[in-house]
Amino acid sequence: MESKKSTTYVYKIEDSAERMDDILDANDNDYEDNKSNIPTRDKLTYKNGYYVDVTALFIDIVDSSKLTDGHKRPTLAKMYRCFLSECVAIMNSYEICKEININGDCVWGVFETPNIDDVDAVIDVAAKLCSMINVLNYKLSKKKYEKIDVGIGIDDGVALMVKAGYSGSGLNDVIWMGDVLNSACHLANKAGRDFREPILITSKVYNNVLEATQKLLTKCTVDGTTYYEGNIIWDPIENWYKENCR
Repeated sequence: MESKKSTTYVYKIEDSAERMDDILDANDNDYEDNKSNIPTRDKLTYKNGYYVDVTALFIDIVDSSKLTDGHKRPTLAKMYRCFLSECVAIMNSYEICKEININGDCVWGVFETPNIDDVDAVIDVAAKLCSMINVLNYKLSKKKYEKIDVGIGIDDGVALMVKAGYSGSGLNDVIWMGDVLNSACHLANKAGRDFREPILITSKVYNNVLEATQKLLTKCTVDGTTYYEGNIIWDPIENWYKENCR
């Protein structure tokens, strides 16, 4: 089979300096507030950006580095692949989920949530993730593999959406930046650890969900800040688990 060499580019500092000037000299008005909805990717250029109001959800495996102690690499690959694929499948099943990213053993999604019902739906995503992990752990135990625990962090706020790379590079990934993403990531790293419940959300998210959902969450303090935590499940998945995973 003939292999095809990927395209490479010669790096020149002169071209680099020119690109820096082009980016830094761009008009600030090219970075628009578009909080009502997330623009489509085709509206992004290498010089503009959009500030959008989103809800971010991060999920990662607790103490994933310790899994390498007891499992061979093919086993770890299969464990991670199961985890990653099903996290993506759940997030991707929601129309309000506009971006999904994988970073190591962490999966995170950006959700378009202009209404309370939308923010509440992100809690549904977290509940489905928790119940899916129960099924996955049953499958892992049948293979004599180690079970996993997860932490899920959720925050709501304004994020900056920009296109990565430069014109002609062939790279056009969308990059998301902002405190809302950093916060959700931080909470995912705190959830499910030190006797914390697997779902940890900010006060802003708590105040933007339905009252019935609020009753499933408990106030807690992490690093001196008030958050809300819970171990919420998704009944249809739990019922399937009880019928098929015993």
